[in-house]
Amino acid sequence: MKSAPLRVTYRLRAGGDIQKRARALALEQSIETPLAAVTDPRVLDEVVAQVERIEVLPDGSALAHLALSAETIAGDAGQLMNMLFGNSSLLDDVQIEDIAVPSDMAQTFEGPALGIEGLRRLVGAGTRALTCTALKPIGSSVGDLAQMAATFAAAGIDIIKDDHGWAPRARATFEQRVVACQREVERINRGRASRSAYAPALAGDAEAMREQLHFAQSHGVGAVLVTPMIAGASNFNALRREFPAMAFIAHPALAGNQIAPAALLGVLFRVFGADAVIFPNHGGRFSYTRATCLSIAARLREPLAGLRSALPVPAGGMSVERVPEIVADYGRDSMLLIGGNLLMAREQLAERSREFVQAVAAATSTVAT
Repeated sequence: MKSAPLRVTYRLRAGGDIQKRARALALEQSIETPLAAVTDPRVLDEVVAQVERIEVLPDGSALAHLALSAETIAGDAGQLMNMLFGNSSLLDDVQIEDIAVPSDMAQTFEGPALGIEGLRRLVGAGTRALTCTALKPIGSSVGDLAQMAATFAAAGIDIIKDDHGWAPRARATFEQRVVACQREVERINRGRASRSAYAPALAGDAEAMREQLHFAQSHGVGAVLVTPMIAGASNFNALRREFPAMAFIAHPALAGNQIAPAALLGVLFRVFGADAVIFPNHGGRFSYTRATCLSIAARLREPLAGLRSALPVPAGGMSVERVPEIVADYGRDSMLLIGGNLLMAREQLAERSREFVQAVAAATSTVAT
């Protein structure tokens, strides 16, 4: 039985013959060969991407709706990215607007192992929105990082993650960070109903990340930070399936804007196995609109082939003062990430961190379940 295709919507911004452009895009993203060179009828019928319809928009651009053969993807996350946008990402007038992953393909990648409910169990959060912060700046000593982790944990912050910029062999190595920060977080957690979780950042090649995961797991770590666009989609998906008890928090670095954020962060990151996905919230230091951010959150939580929902994590220049607004936007099934705004408090870091936790709890209490 032929597998259902992957359906992709591309925005074509250049003028000219839109039908011709769409057909060229279909060839580029499937067989990369002129039709006149194909002699196998099966390839023509089953492998060449199909242009299903075209919508011309008022601004002169067009949406080309293509169906890509599942055969060209063959269950590999990296190959899915390649067939979605490999060659065409080199064109400056093409953008992916939307992606519809068929059920059998989504189930092949398995999606989040823990999802929203699993993350709640990890930290004992009940039904409220979760809190998250980052250990910064890069270059800090192991001792300073451990002290920060202890301060954040004592304030009740749920997830205390590494900054994504840590190299494996930086001044504070991955192993040193895990030992020191996990020890402090576990010390603070003793006797508490709710728990903080430390999430070290994976980095390096596939084997290095696998070793880091084994090391972290052996030291009681239950969550890690991963950057799928740097680690590689195939590596990320393979590691998620190899370590099903670990929560994977996905960072958006290198995600760019050639693939619409809701499609990349909201659909693909979740399908490949992210339990939570960080994205730049509107009104921060990045340019995402409120509509874009809400769309990412909706795609992370909507029904999709029986996969678990993933937790949206708005971040990027957020402040404690904006907590009520952010919780009102995203609701209880979200995790607020505030980093630099807490660290700016310096000597008042502990107090500011407690204010963050209290603000999220108060804001969540006003949101309907």
